[in-house]
Amino acid sequence: MKTLLEVSHLSKYFPVANGGLLHAVEDVSFRVNEGETLGIVGESGCGKSTLGRTILRLHEPTSGRIIFDGMDIASFNVRELRQIRKYMQIVFQDPYASLDTRYTIKKIIEEPLIIHKVYKTQAECNARVEELMELVGLEKRVSNMYPHEFDGGRRQRVVIARALAMNPKFIVCDEPVSALDVSVQAQILNLMMDLQKKLGLTYIFISHDMSVIKHISTDVGVMYMGLMVEKAPKRHIFSRPLHPYTIALLSAIPSVNILERKKRIVLQGEITSPVNVKPGCRFAPRCPFATEACMRITPELREVEEDHFVACHRVSEIAKGTLYYETQRS
Repeated sequence: MKTLLEVSHLSKYFPVANGGLLHAVEDVSFRVNEGETLGIVGESGCGKSTLGRTILRLHEPTSGRIIFDGMDIASFNVRELRQIRKYMQIVFQDPYASLDTRYTIKKIIEEPLIIHKVYKTQAECNARVEELMELVGLEKRVSNMYPHEFDGGRRQRVVIARALAMNPKFIVCDEPVSALDVSVQAQILNLMMDLQKKLGLTYIFISHDMSVIKHISTDVGVMYMGLMVEKAPKRHIFSRPLHPYTIALLSAIPSVNILERKKRIVLQGEITSPVNVKPGCRFAPRCPFATEACMRITPELREVEEDHFVACHRVSEIAKGTLYYETQRS
């Protein structure tokens, strides 16, 4: 299968007031195949949204390569980026904040078509807008309404329609359902999956909700404090997690089986500062398995099983079943 996106050793640092550097994303590498979905999951502040925006060059990368469809877009100038962004889009978390409240729905959706001068006549542009609205489940009669007249679910459909206007190949979905009611979340997720099959789209889907990630993803990358600590096909992550942080995240998923007796793993300890980070595993202060070596040496993300990458010094013991959380089950 063709690789559409390859991220290699990507880092993004932000300067802070005391002259230090906040390591928002550090040395992240992965590939996404055409037509598939990479789910990025982690706690708030772990760098997953910054990663998505850096891939699209909404944030300028500090270092690393971003290979999209065979082109290293990390080195593109403004003019080159303008052309490639037709094929790389983003759906933001808050649909109301990402829409211009002064524009009608029609004007919002047609804006990228006008900017890129896709159609010569207004009639052609109007026909495309109607096509996009139908594609995302919006009726033609609402085209002259404004964002404040819609609920969250329909606003997000407008955002998706706008993202699809230029026939993109790749979309970063930055927590697109976290601001919606649960029933509406399911509708939007199913819509995005249907669009992916119909249009051959490739997604990076960012979320803090493991249940959402399980529903939509092909592969899963787990981030902690700017680093990717585990990456594997979905089935491996949910059936055989090998990083202590991933195991803890999975324990927090609510179960619909009232007979299942599973205790949540409550992580203890202080979160390390992301500013001027020192060597060592960033999860070590909260990890019950941490050794002295974990405090000094940063573990590399390496393949421990087929297509299963983990950054942990003690992963071989976890894989063998000789190391486990005592609180995992009651």
